Amino acid sequence: MAEDWRAATVEQVRRLIFEAAPDAVEEAKWRKASNPDGVPTFSCSGLVCTVETYKDKIKVTFAKGASVDDPHGLFNASLDGGTRRAIDLQQGHELDERAFVELVRSAVALNER
Repeated sequence: MAEDWRAATVEQVRRLIFEAAPDAVEEAKWRKASNPDGVPTFSCSGLVCTVETYKDKIKVTFAKGASVDDPHGLFNASLDGGTRRAIDLQQGHELDERAFVELVRSAVALNER
């Protein structure tokens, strides 16, 4: 990935995921010619989220997002899905770090039920 706002945003998201869930495991999955680095996936007692990089955004998709409380309204994509919910982060978007950490912790707690 080119060193631009997207790389910085992925690093911010990665840092916050590990702050929320220090025992999380990161793996790269779904490698292909068009995406040789694959998609970062984060698991802790089950899949928590994936972080996909697109030309105009970073998409953080929570595997069980439809069942996770989002009191701060971070989810802004895939809102009609029955299972997943996502956060699309575009250039200049300021992620509420505290709310994101809470969201990750809620997703992990859901996995542990």
